[in-house]
Amino acid sequence: QEGMPQTLTSTSMFTPCGFSPHLHTSKEGEQGGLIFQDGNLTSASLDALIQHLIPTTDYYPEKAYIFTFLLSSRLFIEPHELLSRVCHKCIEQQRLDDPVLDKARIRKFGPKILQLLTEWTETFPYDFQEERMIGHLKDMIHRIAPCDEAYWKKMNQLLQTLNQKLATLSHGQEGIVKISAAVSDKLVAFKTKPPSIQREILSVCSDPYTLAQQLTHVELERLSHIGPEEFVQAFVHKDPLDGTKTCFSEQKKTSNLEAYVKWFNRLCYLVATEICMPAKKKQRAQVIEFFIDVARECFNIGNFNSLMAIISGMNMSPVSRLKKTWSKVKTAKFFILEHQMDPTGNFYNYRTALRGAAHRSLTAHSNREKIVIPFFSLLIKDIYFLNEGCANRLPNGHVNFEKFLELAKQVGEFITWKQVECPFEQDPNIIHYLHTAPIFTEDGLYLASYESESPENQTEKDRWKSLRSTILGKT
Repeated sequence: QEGMPQTLTSTSMFTPCGFSPHLHTSKEGEQGGLIFQDGNLTSASLDALIQHLIPTTDYYPEKAYIFTFLLSSRLFIEPHELLSRVCHKCIEQQRLDDPVLDKARIRKFGPKILQLLTEWTETFPYDFQEERMIGHLKDMIHRIAPCDEAYWKKMNQLLQTLNQKLATLSHGQEGIVKISAAVSDKLVAFKTKPPSIQREILSVCSDPYTLAQQLTHVELERLSHIGPEEFVQAFVHKDPLDGTKTCFSEQKKTSNLEAYVKWFNRLCYLVATEICMPAKKKQRAQVIEFFIDVARECFNIGNFNSLMAIISGMNMSPVSRLKKTWSKVKTAKFFILEHQMDPTGNFYNYRTALRGAAHRSLTAHSNREKIVIPFFSLLIKDIYFLNEGCANRLPNGHVNFEKFLELAKQVGEFITWKQVECPFEQDPNIIHYLHTAPIFTEDGLYLASYESESPENQTEKDRWKSLRSTILGKT
């Protein structure tokens, strides 16, 4: 694995995991409650890790450490509690409660604590939707501000940027067309004479290249709302050392992540619906070929999530059973794509292609070459297995930091990808269609499929009969 990718905002955020230079005194051993192996931090008590996060007049934690700890600490302590402890320790260590402050000392410390708070707000803005977080932040700055006028300005800038970011995120979330899971199974009844209301994809966009670009728009838009912490919060269990409560018990803050998975499912069903809908075999074959071309363009762009959704839609039984339709399709291109997404060897082919795209992204000269949209449910699965496969804490109660470095590496890479600006022009008409076009349920798909190509055996005949009566009210 190469060094971790650079983010666009803070260039050195994800450095390969060597930590603060002055901690490299020994290859192994312990310093300040931190356990090192080969110069890398492997485990420590939660207190020691919190201490390691706190800047002093002559120490500032490494970016990689800050990201890793802020990402994973929420498994042990809620963000507002962590920030509160950080502030208390700063007050103690820098004697910020003294009636007369040591100005020279605080001018050395000030920029560092401001830097830490800035990084926190930039990388985990959702943490600051909570009043208590803003309270701690303001309190800290109010204490150091008397020593330097510039600190007030810095605080206002920080809060302004944060507010803008949160506003953009929540506005963006509302702005995303709400996915209509509208079930239109009744449309099957109209297969013989399609009503004017039912548009089909080819009337909205007949160019595969354009559709692939618009899908990429939707993907990047949805990705941009997912906070890195959602990956960790999705797997929050009870912390063994804290018998009283689970962190975030009141809500699992993973709504953007869930919305993104819903979008993937919708795209699968939309593809299947578009293929099963047309009354004529020739048209169905045409739609299949169109989607194969769209999928190929997605692959070339580096949009693996849409690619996988399209292939999954084509592989759904109601679609794959349409033998007569498929016989009219030039399938060679489809097999190549299917091979790329073949799950054998833990998706070996896809992972190789993803590494290629990630590499291209690192050396890219244009946003067009930077695009990497991973097959999302596999990414979640990887993170899930990483999380299930190792304990958060070691038997001695220490935090298993080695595990969280690996977690930070995977999530860090994802953050880099989600920050890419979409280089393609947006077509609101197509994007609206993708989000709102009626789709069949699984039953509706089967019915449409049987209406297109009659059942082959008794099981299918029985199913067709029952679907006709439940959906169409016919016997």
